[in-house]
Amino acid sequence: MPDWQEIIDRDGKSVWRTAYRLLGNRADADECFQEAFLAALEVSRREEVRNWRALLQRLATARAVDRLRSRYRQGSQQRPEDWDALPGPAPTASQIVEDSELSDWLSGALACLPPRQAEVFCLHCLEDWSYREIAQHLAITVDSVGVLLHRARKQLRELFDASSKSLSGAAGNPAVSHGSSISRQEPP
Repeated sequence: MPDWQEIIDRDGKSVWRTAYRLLGNRADADECFQEAFLAALEVSRREEVRNWRALLQRLATARAVDRLRSRYRQGSQQRPEDWDALPGPAPTASQIVEDSELSDWLSGALACLPPRQAEVFCLHCLEDWSYREIAQHLAITVDSVGVLLHRARKQLRELFDASSKSLSGAAGNPAVSHGSSISRQEPP
């Protein structure tokens, strides 16, 4: 039986940050955190878990992406509630607005990507996992990780270009087309 307190102490902060970075909302991050740990409990009952951090990160990322998709399907975009509670140097008001808009845009764009691409992008770019760690975690080759990351970046670039060509000054939601021909692709 796993020592859950040790797992939470060791990996909990990283798992919660993953959910918060994607969702920008403390309440949703808390729920994803709990859902990830409950799902991990179920997995541990079925099979031996070799890497708790990897499993929890994957589950939290999947739950957060699911929430983002649900949020955009319902048409409700939630802004981060408490930016002041985040540690670090105090940003200017314009930096806060820019960060919020970019975060909203990235959350929507990730919801447009196929799930595997979004997961690889989040693990590599947001959590600083190496290609090898991602490959082991997802049971795919390192080359496949590179391909998925390349495709995710390419589609995000296309979405960004399309949204920046739309009404200038408006924060574009990539999940809603602004004259763009880019649509969400279903995984193979």
